[in-house]
Amino acid sequence: MSLPDTAREVRLAERPSGWPTDSTFETATVPVRRPAAGQLLVRNLVMSVDPAMRGQMDDRPSYVAPFQIGEPLNGAAVGEVAVSESEDFQVGDLVVHTLGWREYALLDANAARRVDPELAEPNAFLGVLGAPGLTAYTGLFEIAGLRETDVVFVSGAAGAVGSIAGQLAKLHGARKVVGSAGSDEKVRHLTEDLGFDAAFNYKRGPVHQQLAEAAPEGIDVYFDNVGGDHLEAAIHSMNDFGRIAMCGAISQYNEVDAQPGPRGMFQMVSKRLTARGFIVIDHFDKYPEFMAEVGGWLRQGRLRYEETVLHGLDKAPEAFLGMMRGENTGKMLVDLR
Repeated sequence: MSLPDTAREVRLAERPSGWPTDSTFETATVPVRRPAAGQLLVRNLVMSVDPAMRGQMDDRPSYVAPFQIGEPLNGAAVGEVAVSESEDFQVGDLVVHTLGWREYALLDANAARRVDPELAEPNAFLGVLGAPGLTAYTGLFEIAGLRETDVVFVSGAAGAVGSIAGQLAKLHGARKVVGSAGSDEKVRHLTEDLGFDAAFNYKRGPVHQQLAEAAPEGIDVYFDNVGGDHLEAAIHSMNDFGRIAMCGAISQYNEVDAQPGPRGMFQMVSKRLTARGFIVIDHFDKYPEFMAEVGGWLRQGRLRYEETVLHGLDKAPEAFLGMMRGENTGKMLVDLR
């Protein structure tokens, strides 16, 4: 494989205040460096943009280090090994790693994981068979302890995590699965394509009213991707001993000032509810179990996944901003080929 002398990467140009803009990002051309012993040079084929990246743009303590101004952003990517200085990888192997936002990635071999192209297309290892799928799996089964008698509500249900969480709940026999989404077309997609029992467009009316109409029997599990009014509505609709898997709060990520918490929090006490936040990086020990089950459903055609794909590294900022605005259905990806 012939290698170029230079390649491009997308860097953090400035820390955003509120919503990121085009000026948050800058593209730079850098030399393509050859790997040292124990390293790989990977030509990235497809990269992910994820809501959690918004938090890394701020300089504040978190569970991962913040991005640095003038340095390339990081994110999950699948690429092809172009040069290997490791006995564990051969040129041409497909690997998943966390140095996206660049055309070529130089990384230690122990930071890459080989993926099987016979199991699924490379894109799937950034979505249904990657961190979003594992997040859905962990949130439902380990955090919320899903039962067959449960009524489940998933917010942001047409996104990468929510769409898988709802389907997994149905596959595990949940009594009813309800989802929220931001357009009528996404609502149709949830019920007609993904098998949700009910869904609603949160832009068409108060969430608490629409949720009560969709699940008059109350809900037992809430898979929270949104926070804000969705979390408040879920607490109000929850049955006694309900469980909340707190995965994300995308409605709050770009707020400059701290937002007040949900009203009616005493219901957490009176209904004996459980709410637990979780981060998928703490649960990678579940990956083999997850792959065996979810990979099997994928091969059987029982699990469906959608992607919204933009093409070219120059489109990475647009993909990120569009994902934050909810313009994607399923996983938002950038194809670099």
